[in-house]
Amino acid sequence: MAQHPSPSQHFPSEVSGYRILPISLPPLPSYPLSATHYLYLRPHAPKLPTPAAARSLFLVNVPFDSTELHIKRLFSVQLRLPSGRIEEVQFEGIKGRTEGSENAVAGSTRQKKGKKRKRSHEHADIEELDAIALPATWDRELRTDGRTAVVVFVDRPSMEAVYKAVKRLEKGAPIPIWGEGMDGKAPSLGLARYLEHSKLQYPSRDQVFEAVNAYMTEFAAREAAQVRLQARQRQVPDEDGFITVTKGGRTGPARQDVAQELALKQKQKQKGLEDFYRFQTREKKKAKAVELMKKFEGDKEKVRRMREMRGMFRPE
Repeated sequence: MAQHPSPSQHFPSEVSGYRILPISLPPLPSYPLSATHYLYLRPHAPKLPTPAAARSLFLVNVPFDSTELHIKRLFSVQLRLPSGRIEEVQFEGIKGRTEGSENAVAGSTRQKKGKKRKRSHEHADIEELDAIALPATWDRELRTDGRTAVVVFVDRPSMEAVYKAVKRLEKGAPIPIWGEGMDGKAPSLGLARYLEHSKLQYPSRDQVFEAVNAYMTEFAAREAAQVRLQARQRQVPDEDGFITVTKGGRTGPARQDVAQELALKQKQKQKGLEDFYRFQTREKKKAKAVELMKKFEGDKEKVRRMREMRGMFRPE
């Protein structure tokens, strides 16, 4: 088993709110000397808070060959976090499962009525179609220097346990060796990586046919759903009784009774707005007073006639 080097005492424990995690990069055939790499981490605090942010760590300067398996092994095995406590690792530029679902929820709450909502739906449809891609030509993605990642834990205590484990390294604990015990568990680098890339550039006919068929099936289904929606909009009036003008052939007019019913509902909905302005209230009171005066005058005339008729009445 490889010997764990001791951490250097010449680096600060914290920089600008980031705790420093030193890791040892093992020697390679092309560079037969070990090196120390510094990983910076802090609790995740995105500009738009998400439910998973409170139990996530934000990593900066992840190694170029990082994979989700590397990060999980670093925290679970080498920093002695119980296994199964990491839910997901989201690398910069790659939308993760948790991130995608939360963005969808947050986007739906921020959507406004009108064209903006339509554009956001179209953008989401394009992203889903892009997910159906041709077979990959690389078996492993490499990161550029300074790339970031977000590690989502199953709960906040697990995230805090990693923070405490990093603090123990400051007291003289051995530095974890990057990729230790990962032999055969991740795609190889070096010449083997490019040999595999050369093979993956020429996928089989069945693989290409399956990817293209999945894409065209999804595309045709979305087009058919859009046509059905437009046909329904041409036939069903909206809440104001109007028919939506859409692209496509003409269809028969909407049923008259349905349009009248919707118009009646709209009229009843606006009943509560008749006293909205102050002048409307004044006009209503004035009209009521005039009506009462007319009724009073009519009653006076009725009483006068009854008195006149009383003197003219003669019983037989």
